[in-house]
Amino acid sequence: MYRILKAAPAAAILLSLAACNGSADKSAATGATALPDVEVPDLSLATLQDVTRELSSDAYEGRAPGTPGEQKTVDYLIKKFTEAGLKPGNNGSWTQDVPLVEITAKNPTPLTFTGGKSPVTLQYAKDYVAFSYRVQPKTEIKDSDVVFVGYGINAPEKGWNDYAGLDVKGKTVIILVNDPDWQTAEAKGEFNGRAMTYYGRWTYKYEEAARQGAAAALIVHDTEPAAYGWNVVESSNTGTQYLADSENGGADQTKANGWIQLDKAKQLVASAGKDFDALREAAKKKGFKAVPLTGVKASLSFDNQIARKMSRNIVGVLPGAKRPDEYVLYTAHWDHLGRCTPVDGDDICNGAVDNASGVGGLVTLAQAYQQAGAPDRSVVFLAVTAEESGLLGSEYYAKNPIFPLARTVGGVNMDALNSAGPARDIVVVGRGKSDLDAYLEKVAAAEKRTLVDEPTPEKGFYYRSDHFSLAKRGVPMIDFGSGQDLVEGGKEAGKKAAEDYEANRYHAPGDEYDAIKNWDGMLADLRLYYAVGRMMAMTDKWPNWSEGDEFRAARDKSRAGQ
Repeated sequence: MYRILKAAPAAAILLSLAACNGSADKSAATGATALPDVEVPDLSLATLQDVTRELSSDAYEGRAPGTPGEQKTVDYLIKKFTEAGLKPGNNGSWTQDVPLVEITAKNPTPLTFTGGKSPVTLQYAKDYVAFSYRVQPKTEIKDSDVVFVGYGINAPEKGWNDYAGLDVKGKTVIILVNDPDWQTAEAKGEFNGRAMTYYGRWTYKYEEAARQGAAAALIVHDTEPAAYGWNVVESSNTGTQYLADSENGGADQTKANGWIQLDKAKQLVASAGKDFDALREAAKKKGFKAVPLTGVKASLSFDNQIARKMSRNIVGVLPGAKRPDEYVLYTAHWDHLGRCTPVDGDDICNGAVDNASGVGGLVTLAQAYQQAGAPDRSVVFLAVTAEESGLLGSEYYAKNPIFPLARTVGGVNMDALNSAGPARDIVVVGRGKSDLDAYLEKVAAAEKRTLVDEPTPEKGFYYRSDHFSLAKRGVPMIDFGSGQDLVEGGKEAGKKAAEDYEANRYHAPGDEYDAIKNWDGMLADLRLYYAVGRMMAMTDKWPNWSEGDEFRAARDKSRAGQ
């Protein structure tokens, strides 16, 4: 929750060409010093509030994909996109089908580890969570050998392989969250130090465990490197899970994936006669050798309630006036968790900030674009499904793009607008990754705001939202928002607001419309989102990733064919 911006005047903002600073000059390859001036029209607070209020109401039951709440969401957004003057974006249709498999774990047993000095038993939800990516009626792990594999990373380009010389077929692997150097103060080092890489994400660790043939992959939860508490793990993983449908039904995946509490991981390792802290320290170093927990066996089981569902992305387009076959993207996910772990009897995770506010932003920006008139390039407004289940809607769109990715100029993602109040700074997630930084630098200078690096790069935000699905296929995507230096209360107040949201509302029933007390920061976010996207839509430049960036090769390859 660093999306906390200084409030801008309600009147239209002229973004001056003279506002470009030195950083923009470094991006001469994009013509950043000649980015167009754009005016930001008045943005409708009423629209932002109305859409956020509607989508986060109990009537939508938390907007889980494949539920009646999805149908209500789709119908409502088609209505709002139509009223905003957009055209159906998918060959005359407002939606893109996204085939999903819905899997709900039922009748979970305790997770037991036997064969050590003493048995260790973990209770479902309290001590562990587990789920399956295999579409099968029952998941069972019985007397599986257990191996501690450190951070579970296989990175040939770094000469790092935690699975080297190891056969984990049929075994249960215990994995540390984040990267080996996450405690490094600076964002540099083997794995970018404090700044999380994709190797640190839980999604990667499950993927690699599956490639290695493991039967089960269990990540040790530790609040600081995970970047969220156990309450988030529990609420996100004990209900219905959604997977992308596949021809093999997930046969190439592990049987079970999950998380275990840190204290239970320590008990487990101690039962094998080893010291958890010593193993964790050893795992930080290149050349670490995985450690079998000799004699220890893991067992668990649960039934899987399976249903195939067709979810939908919702897409509207404002055709460009001069180059309609070139596209600028705005993305936001419409889904949330549906019904979740109850708090004080409330089991609906309404997702007002996350991400009814972002979808409200889509509609508000669509209105503003219509008011200002069509820009040179086409602008696509894409509300995607199943972000909370692993970016499934944006991943499906990126694999099956309606508008060619090679003709997609770039995009802006909006995930959880700022509800803490105006701030003086702007945080760029993954700052320095692409030429799009120059676009934002121009806006920031005009608004007398300071661009800052991520205060918590260890949380890996760039890999946690829908822009990542497009970025890894080469489309320059920028993700930014308000910093924590609040106009009222400064950095201390901003930090307190962010911590309060994460502890009490993030992925919990408390994320409700009535909990939003300040809308000024949201409107300030939207002004910047509008300006950056409008610049892309009004220039003839094609932004790219920075030289040496992980996504540069994909962009160069796609553009080479144009």
